[in-house]
Amino acid sequence: MEIRKLNTLRGLAALIVFLTHFSDITHWLDGLLGGGAGAYGVMLFFMLSGFLMSYLYLDKDFGTHSVKRYLVARFARVVPLYVLVVFASYTLTKAGSDLLYHIPDHQALVGHLLFLYGDSVLWSIPPEVQFYCLFVLLWALAANRRGYIYLLIVGGLLLLFFTNFPRIYGYIYGVPYNQFTVLRSLPYFFVGVICGLHYKTLTIPAYLKKHRFVFVLCLIPLMYPELSPITSDAKTRMWLSYEVLLVMSSVFFCVVFLVPDNNILLANKVGDFLGKISYSLYLLHMPVITFIHQFDWAVEVKLIASLLFSIAIAFVSFVCIEKPAAGFVRRSIEVGNSKLPVKGWSKAGRL
Repeated sequence: MEIRKLNTLRGLAALIVFLTHFSDITHWLDGLLGGGAGAYGVMLFFMLSGFLMSYLYLDKDFGTHSVKRYLVARFARVVPLYVLVVFASYTLTKAGSDLLYHIPDHQALVGHLLFLYGDSVLWSIPPEVQFYCLFVLLWALAANRRGYIYLLIVGGLLLLFFTNFPRIYGYIYGVPYNQFTVLRSLPYFFVGVICGLHYKTLTIPAYLKKHRFVFVLCLIPLMYPELSPITSDAKTRMWLSYEVLLVMSSVFFCVVFLVPDNNILLANKVGDFLGKISYSLYLLHMPVITFIHQFDWAVEVKLIASLLFSIAIAFVSFVCIEKPAAGFVRRSIEVGNSKLPVKGWSKAGRL
């Protein structure tokens, strides 16, 4: 069952990142919407990812065949476009252009392809892929002792808090890695998993489901460094602040559980469209903004042009690259599996 309002939430997350980078690059509104506030959009992406994995898979049988189908579906969704962007960035950088992202040598290329490191917005893809693998462990726990998921998550949050999010990054034989970005993102993935775990079973009283809860999204800009009334360091620590985690988790919970599914602000064709192209929009908007910024135009014209061109390129990417590549990967795996003996399939299904 599709939860339509999540499409708009995904599109909104991409727009938050877009506006933040546009503000930082062009100093639009004196950088009011910048200062790293795009992190809040990425937080939404990680919560959505954890939610959908949990919602779609945790109540399914855990076995070799089902896990393989899950991994193929997840990797087919993210990896092909990412790999294409990485190779294109490497080629352009070697040619003396940083039109896409800066990947200067084969060690940096390997770090990207092994999902150990990412330049600019590419940093978020390695945590996402590593969370795919972590979810398999959570799924295995859910198959026998679902309660252990809560212990694992609470223990993980406590460990991250008391170790102050270990700064694990560096080089291995010249190949960069950065596990710090994974660790700081992990709490948001966990929140999504917990919400997805209870979405089908948690009964919300009808009197609590109100359309007005959609305005809880306004709490997000109130955390922007240049807009926030908060005087603590939470507004600058962002990923490392459990206060920010509390606010973002509250926003996500309200949108998912308390806003009716037919809310017109979240369930509409524009939101469906933006949600569909959100991944391509996220990966490809930075080069567009950088390119448009070169022109001697009014900043408002740059904003409109950057947004329209980013959306257009994201749509072309979705239609011509992202969707066909995902389908090709899935079909290739299915064709390969169809050649297996029937006995092998039966055995796999029982595991």
